Amino acid sequence: MINTGAAGPGSRAKRVKTERGARFEAVFLDPVGQTVQQRWADAALAVAFEDLPPVSAFPAVPGRRWGPGLWWSATTGRHVTAGSNAMRTQLMMLDRDPDVTGPAGRPVRLLWCNPRGQVRSWVPQLFARYTDKTALLADCPSHSDAGGERAMRAAEAVAEACAHIGWTYQRLAPLDEVVAANLKWLAGYRHPRNAGRTGLMPAVLEAFTRPRPLL
Repeated sequence: MINTGAAGPGSRAKRVKTERGARFEAVFLDPVGQTVQQRWADAALAVAFEDLPPVSAFPAVPGRRWGPGLWWSATTGRHVTAGSNAMRTQLMMLDRDPDVTGPAGRPVRLLWCNPRGQVRSWVPQLFARYTDKTALLADCPSHSDAGGERAMRAAEAVAEACAHIGWTYQRLAPLDEVVAANLKWLAGYRHPRNAGRTGLMPAVLEAFTRPRPLL
């Protein structure tokens, strides 16, 4: 077990597992808000990360036009914390994916030791559960080099941790501006406040079960 004393970044290791795959641990908040740290493979098997709050808050950066906020998910019918405009756009994409059953913002921190025995940690921005019970951990950089060398090294480690348990890690590339604008426009219609009068949506879905001209 990686004994950090506290679960924050920068803590030093006292005892370290160095086996490949087994060297990762997870830190998350339980349903009553208590911090839990356990072996990554065990947590990935047992914990419903899609139902957990962020393990740490998204930073609010002075000068940015868009800060942390909430995105309403049509998939789950509840809000998901988003830390940036880029992340919100990726949430909208996942919310339209029929294979995604539960998105969440920053629900888990991963801990591991580098080759020098130093404890390192990373909190992926985005989690998504799939219908086959596997999951995606992802970061949503605003450009390919965002986060610098530290983010690149963390991406390699988190990708290894995910591969060990059959999950996926990605740094999701920003969407084209036109695609993102259309996605945002369409996403608004999925909110209950825009559902229209009772019975209208089921009637439309039934009418277009098979392809047909709109007019």
